[in-house]
Formats: sequence, structure tokens, C-alpha cells
Amino acid sequence: MGGYGSGRRSGKSTTDDMLALDVRRLQRDGMLTPGRASSRSWSRRGTEVATIQVRAAADRVTLDYRSRSNGGDWQQVEYPVYLEWTACNLGGRRAWFLCPTKGCGRRVAILFGSSVFACRHCHKLAYQCQRETDGGRAMGRADNIRRRLGWPAGIANPLGGKPKGMHWRTYTTLLSQYHTFASASWEDTAQRLGLMRQRLGSVHDALKGEG
Repeated sequence: MGGYGSGRRSGKSTTDDMLALDVRRLQRDGMLTPGRASSRSWSRRGTEVATIQVRAAADRVTLDYRSRSNGGDWQQVEYPVYLEWTACNLGGRRAWFLCPTKGCGRRVAILFGSSVFACRHCHKLAYQCQRETDGGRAMGRADNIRRRLGWPAGIANPLGGKPKGMHWRTYTTLLSQYHTFASASWEDTAQRLGLMRQRLGSVHDALKGEG
């Protein structure tokens, strides 16, 4: 995968830190058709950062890409990922990946890439939302509402008006939700700043006592 794997973040990674290979998208794009060879690429900030070749068979896909670790030499990597198919309630079939990590084999919709594409559990990944505080989640929801209303992101920015064509009932509902989330975020920030001041005060008192 061109450009991927040259560096890693410290600490436990989240699913947002990794390249995600979604079997549902491959199926939707016809990339699981037996005999088909195709490619999947990823971009960040408008720049392509990685590409992988996918060759499909009836019971598997073969992944073919280049990878490197910690700035080392690029290595060609190729291995199969087996598929499992389940029936859908309204007809048709749905594909699943079977995690290729030895001893795993979990049935998953998404594999996450490093030197090897594997399930979230094998990479020990947390979801980004699991790292967020209640205030952080509230801020994210407030920003989602701001985007829906066409306002600039950031709860510190002033409120905008009702978007053209939006019903007043929808607007007032979103505005009420926005105030709830924004208030929760501000309260969380104030609490964290209060705790920080408390800790700084304790350190100051301890240093003063030593003097």
C-alpha cells in the first residue's frame, strides 16, 4: 500500500487511525464477482495514501499490496481472505470477511489495515467514540446540527438562521437539540477546567509548603 505503514501513532489506535476495507462496499461495487481483479484506494485530505489490489474467487478474495514498518523497506504482501455468505431477509446474499489472523476467523464486515488487514479485535482497536468524553460527544452532535443548518462548525461561533426551504417545525426542533448539546459541552468544559485549576492549586500549595 503506497505510503501506508511508514509511521505509527503512539498509544492505542482507534478505528479512525486505520485503513478500512469494507466487504459491503466491495460487494456493492461488484468487486466480489469471481474472476474479477480490481483495486481499492484511500485518500486523505484529497491525496491518495494507499492502494490495494483485490482478486475475487467464489469463496475468497486475495489481497495484494506493498507495506512497510517504521520506515523500513517496502515488502510485497499477498494473502487470501475467505468469505462467508448469509441469506438476507428480503432475498439475495450478504458477504462477510473471515478475519485472516491465525486463530481468529471472526465473521466481520470490515477489516482494518496495517501490515496485515485484520478485524478490530486482532488489532486491539477502540472506536473513536469510546475515547470521547460526554462533553466531546455532545460537541460532536452540536456540530452535526450546525452542519445540517448550514452554520460554521464550532459552538463558540454565533448562531445562524433557518436554512431556506426548511420547515419551521424542523428548525425549532433542531435548534432545541442544539442548545441542549451545546450546553452539555460547555458544562463539561467548565468542569474539566475547574478540576484542572484544583490540581494546579494543589501543586502550588505543595511547592509552597516545600519552600
